[in-house]
Amino acid sequence: MEAVQGSFDELGRPLSSTTFCVVDLETTGGSAAAGSKITEFGAVKVCGGEVLGEFQTLVNPDELIPAFITVLTGITNQMVVRAPRIAEVLPSFLEFAHGSVLVAHNAPFDIGFLKHNARELGIPWPGFEVLDTAVLARRALMRDEVPNCKLSTLAVKFHATTTPNHRALSDARATVDVLHGLFERLGNLGVTTLEEVATYTSKVTPEQRKKRHLADHMPVAPGVYVFRDSKDEVLYIGTSRNLRARTRSYFTKAETRTRMGQMVMLAQRIEGIVCATPLEAQVRELRLIGRHRPPFNKRSKYPDKLTWLKLTREHWPRLSIVRAVLDDDADYIGPFRGRQAAEGALTALHDSFRIRQCTPRLALVSRSSPCALKEMGHCLSPCDGSADVEVYAAEVDRVRRAMIGDPEELVTAVRGHMVHLARNERFEDAAVWRDRLTSFLRAAVRTQRLRELTGQAELVAAAPHPEGWEVHVIRYGRLAAAGVLPRGMHSAGWVDALLATAETVSPGFGPIPAATVEETECLLRWLDSPGIRMVRGTWHTSLEGGARHLVPFEVADSRWHDLQRPG
Repeated sequence: MEAVQGSFDELGRPLSSTTFCVVDLETTGGSAAAGSKITEFGAVKVCGGEVLGEFQTLVNPDELIPAFITVLTGITNQMVVRAPRIAEVLPSFLEFAHGSVLVAHNAPFDIGFLKHNARELGIPWPGFEVLDTAVLARRALMRDEVPNCKLSTLAVKFHATTTPNHRALSDARATVDVLHGLFERLGNLGVTTLEEVATYTSKVTPEQRKKRHLADHMPVAPGVYVFRDSKDEVLYIGTSRNLRARTRSYFTKAETRTRMGQMVMLAQRIEGIVCATPLEAQVRELRLIGRHRPPFNKRSKYPDKLTWLKLTREHWPRLSIVRAVLDDDADYIGPFRGRQAAEGALTALHDSFRIRQCTPRLALVSRSSPCALKEMGHCLSPCDGSADVEVYAAEVDRVRRAMIGDPEELVTAVRGHMVHLARNERFEDAAVWRDRLTSFLRAAVRTQRLRELTGQAELVAAAPHPEGWEVHVIRYGRLAAAGVLPRGMHSAGWVDALLATAETVSPGFGPIPAATVEETECLLRWLDSPGIRMVRGTWHTSLEGGARHLVPFEVADSRWHDLQRPG
């Protein structure tokens, strides 16, 4: 069955009110790509169990019909010689099928011929949604019910009023009866919408299907859903534009994740939290996952476990990998994807700048023994008292600029290493330095992006919404309020009312937002999306920074991964 071109977030369409166009073709062979032609169209349009119309015509293939095809279908060369050609028939069929869901038995064959001929004739394919009764039968029927899923077998199983005989209209009529029989079977299992049929699979156990009633109370609205067990403990948290459709899908869809099947078996209740906008739902999901840390959620469970690179504030500053940002006026970049990435960035900085790498806290005047880094020229050596305070401060300023300003000096230095290594055919070593620089740039860009919002006391932005405008209030990188401004309503007074109910937010410190990093990045992605209008406040992306240096490395990394994919 071809996947229906829709998502669980769309409103579920009842099967009883959906129009289906059941189509069958007769052809001169098995492959349109190999030159086989269509010789007959047959189609039946149905809705709610009633036939709305039928379409039938022979087609002149402009070639001789093979004898074995004539024996199979009964269609002879004499029968099609006066028939219209495909260039006349296909537009008429597409007009007949307009606005319906195409249905066929072994759909790739029939739909493949239709698409091929549309391409040959230069006719845009309308992008029909498609159901395949053969695939659906294999999923809905048990092996001991039917020996196979041929149309003739299924027609007998569901007592079709028309016997399939390899003529297009007869086969289409038989397929209609099979389709209705399958819908009746699925209806007994609680599958009643087109979306549920498209995602139905026999892999979902009867026990899981019996729990479908848990989603009956869920509203058709955007929001967050929470699965809870018998002790009311949170099992799993998700978000959707349509809570009802999404939660129902857990009991009918092909869920390949074994853990989700286990979760559904443990679930005893589903809680729905309606949100004004999809963005509010995403933010609430992140907050709830961080608070409850559900066992069946993999991402966002530990928003506090992050890795940062810190430039300390002391007499002789140094770099350090830390797990938290403190209110200590130090400079930070991150968060990194992990400690290994942070260590790579740290190595790149240490190799390019001569600040100390030792960890003890040093007095302004120290008389310790110098390490080997001084002799190698990699450290100004404040530990033995030989470093000049102003020279060291200037070196620290270079590091700080690379971290929170423009990293061009660091990029130039590391690229020099890479070029030297590549010229000596040490490509793996050059790749290591590339990865170190990329890790640094990703963290620096991430920090710079966070600062775009963490320093903003208040922003009010809007995006188009089917009912008007969705409006969000953002304070110090945290979503403080959300709502939908109805069409025709005076905006100023409505926005004032929204601001009056918005959450009071205190600023974070350093690059840390007044929310989690993930929440602020979620808000940034929304602000970057097309159609956003600033209602109050200003927001902009800095032109200076690591982003312009990162792009070439990201592109190269993407191409490398593409090369590694088989086929």
